[in-house]
This record gives sequence, C-alpha cells and structure tokens, in this order.
Amino acid sequence: MNLQPLNDRLIVEALEEEESTVSGIVLPDTAREKPQRGRVLAVGPGARDKDGKRIEMDVAEGDEVVFSKYGGTEIKLGADDVLILRESDVLAKVAPGTSKSNSRRELAGATAQ
Repeated sequence: MNLQPLNDRLIVEALEEEESTVSGIVLPDTAREKPQRGRVLAVGPGARDKDGKRIEMDVAEGDEVVFSKYGGTEIKLGADDVLILRESDVLAKVAPGTSKSNSRRELAGATAQ
C-alpha cells in the first residue's frame, strides 16, 4: 500500500532504541520507553495559509526527527508499523552526524595517545 500524506502531515518510521542500558542490563519490552525518534518516509505538500497558498514543510523525506511521545496515529503498513504525524508534532530535526548510532562519545578526562 502506497500512502501520500495530505496537507501538513508526514509518515515516520520509528527508530528502535537500544535494548540495554549503558551498564549492560537488557530491558524487556514492557520496560522500554515509547520511541520518540524516527525517519521521515513521506511528506505532504504543506498546509495552506489564509490566502490559500501552500506553506512549505520544514522536514523532508529521509530526515531523522524527534517527535512528541504520544503524537500521531500508528498504522500497520505491510509488516511495518509507521506513524502519521502533523508537522506540529515534530519537535526537532536531528542534525547530520549527531545520531546516537553514528556518534562516538569520549570519556571525561581521557586523552588519545
């Protein structure tokens, strides 16, 4: 099924959080937080202003975003679960190179030799 979001809506694939804590404790499904990060799969044309002109969306396909915890509507798209959100439910775009999966954290006080 192909979906095209309308107006200021977008379709987001939620990104799963890590299954264990920093100390190595594995979290069961019931203890995990609801995901708040996702990748934009499709974007609508944008809302209309009072004159009927389209307002351009601030997000684009492929952007990684942070969205409100209980925002949007979850739907099943084939075997995947996706969210349909309004642009106002998006809290921030993740800047390139700052994703958890790609970043390396340095220990405080540690220096490279």
